[in-house]
Amino acid sequence: MNTKFRYKRLATIALSATLALGAVTPVWADGTAAAVTSSVGKVSITGSSYFELKQIHVLPDQNGKLATFTVTIHNEGSSELQFIDYWVRLKSKSGNQFSARLLPAYKDKNRVAPGSSTDLIFYATVNANTNLQDLVVQFIKWDFSQSNFERLLGEVAVPDSYTDVTPADGAAVVSIGGTDVKASIKKYVSNKNEKYHVPTVYLTLENAGSHTVTIPSYLFSIRTSEGLLYPLEAKGIKDLKINPKESKEIQLSGSIPVAVTADNWQLTVAETIADLKLNVSVAAFQLPAVSQGDGGSVGKEYSFTNKSGVYTAQLNALHRLPWDDQDILTADLTLSNKGDQSLPIPNLTGYFLLDDAVKIDAKLIQTAKVIGLGAGANVNLQLAGKVPYTYEFSNIKLVLQEKEGGTPATGTGTDTGSGSITDVLEFSTQAEVQAIPYISMGQSYTSTDVGRKTKYVIRNVSTYEDKTNIMYSAMVEATNLEKRFTNMSKLVANFRSSDGTVFPATVAEVKNKVSPSGKALLNVWASVPKGYSTANMSLLLGDAVTDGKLSEGDKAVADSYVNPVAYWLPDEKKDVKTTLANIGLFPYTININKIGTSIDGSNFTLKFDYELTKEKLTEINTEGHNLLLVFEDGGGEKRFEKKFDFKDFDVINGDSTADEDTKIRLGKRENFKISISDPGLIFKTKFLKQYTLSVYDEFQGQRKLLASQKADWFITTD
Repeated sequence: MNTKFRYKRLATIALSATLALGAVTPVWADGTAAAVTSSVGKVSITGSSYFELKQIHVLPDQNGKLATFTVTIHNEGSSELQFIDYWVRLKSKSGNQFSARLLPAYKDKNRVAPGSSTDLIFYATVNANTNLQDLVVQFIKWDFSQSNFERLLGEVAVPDSYTDVTPADGAAVVSIGGTDVKASIKKYVSNKNEKYHVPTVYLTLENAGSHTVTIPSYLFSIRTSEGLLYPLEAKGIKDLKINPKESKEIQLSGSIPVAVTADNWQLTVAETIADLKLNVSVAAFQLPAVSQGDGGSVGKEYSFTNKSGVYTAQLNALHRLPWDDQDILTADLTLSNKGDQSLPIPNLTGYFLLDDAVKIDAKLIQTAKVIGLGAGANVNLQLAGKVPYTYEFSNIKLVLQEKEGGTPATGTGTDTGSGSITDVLEFSTQAEVQAIPYISMGQSYTSTDVGRKTKYVIRNVSTYEDKTNIMYSAMVEATNLEKRFTNMSKLVANFRSSDGTVFPATVAEVKNKVSPSGKALLNVWASVPKGYSTANMSLLLGDAVTDGKLSEGDKAVADSYVNPVAYWLPDEKKDVKTTLANIGLFPYTININKIGTSIDGSNFTLKFDYELTKEKLTEINTEGHNLLLVFEDGGGEKRFEKKFDFKDFDVINGDSTADEDTKIRLGKRENFKISISDPGLIFKTKFLKQYTLSVYDEFQGQRKLLASQKADWFITTD
């Protein structure tokens, strides 16, 4: 075969494979005169045709940084131009090479007709220390007369003056399915409490095309001057349709630790390319100067007086939380005693007023176990009321009231006795609600309420499947920070997807008290439709409330929740071990070895040694969990399943090492046997060569494969 022809054929096959990734329609931010630079540079193809590097972005990624760039092919010639004869490369100015690939939606765009142009979008993972201005895009033509079969047409280095950030007073044009949508920031409001900056960005989207568009589920973030990314929650974007020449406004809100300097922040927009499991940049905006919100009451202290003395109240945040077919409005308040004498906790109540017209009664919940305010002390209070989840409003007012003549507050709810009610404070803001604080992956949240101090962190996530359903589960580790044995607080949980879909979750509560510094593992799970993507899923947790009090006791059924916090969930570890050693079954670990099989007459026996260990000082509710062993002969002659209930692991019935004990227990055990009657199996021994022993974690009848080991019949493994 001709060498040049052979190489060209191989190159064609390789490029076709690269182009045939998937078919996701991406979106992109095209610069305008008021936005980013319209062209980075050009490289000639022929005398009348050329490549144009239109724009380039760099966004932080789990593996470092992700560079994405748009190349436009302009064919000004009289014949068709085939991109399969060309390619692009990405490198740094210091000489590092990065592998550039096409986004899946561009797999078929390899021909450019005369007098037309075509956009191609590439992506590449670059080093964590690589910046936008470090990059160089090279354009090559396959040339089989060259020793390396390629000829460099030219290159475009990103100038030091180039920026991919739209100015604060500018706009970016985002192409959605071929329709241009103009995006600009209308207003930027930021409040602050003791722990967080609470930014709210109002983004205007205008359909500049001639067709109705549906806005994708973008990922919005604040990017700080240090390059840190903090996610924002998008309100009103789910299934948002915009007609031609129509404008819609979406509200983006989040929480950023106060330790982060609030200067030179940017709004970044990205979209998840599901096939690649990548978030690619769509646009970036410089945030304008902060607009002071009307009322400005969040984070400010106000005083009121009653017969007992002077109190100070501060509204920390307003939240809107999902609850079945309703939403819960909650106000987070801090009540302080600035004086030098102790004060009783007043009997407070209140209500929400929406758009100065709709009154929503609220119940007051005191989450800390205190009965008074010492000099200089404070206590956290919550007010909660319910509205239909479909109800929209533009401003909210909280009226705080004191009820006199009734029973004083005792720290566990509201008074129901008679007495006069007096308005003591009024908080008003046009920022409808603040974003729920998000906890980054691997980070913890600590509840500091007196008597209930607990640290929460996500240990892992798991997916259990059967033929029709998916059970999505998160393991929450709760550490008791009190100095006494304590019951874990009852929690309400919801899984929430990136498009705002909410899946109410069940929390497997730990019923035993947890020792000081001890841990409880709380299994949180929900049913998710088969095939539904759990990428970018978050977990919303809050303290359960029953009839205006924190839920306590086995019979308490939550009717609302307060103190919300949201966790970004880690990726699921789906690796399946190839040996049965050190298999994690939180909080247990099992190690199985010396596996052997035998046939004695009509009995088949599987035996093995095992060691089962457990993390110390850890409590867990194992209800519904089984360790499932599945034995499968490679030739199909024998298969069986054997379940071992987690609840038996910690139970010692006499001598747990006795041969007749058929349950798996904590500790070491040699020659553990599983015997099954199978009279016909002995006649099939010549077909028995190799088998597989698998370990599953089974939960609520659905299972997850953890490890699978192959072994030979009648030979004991190491």
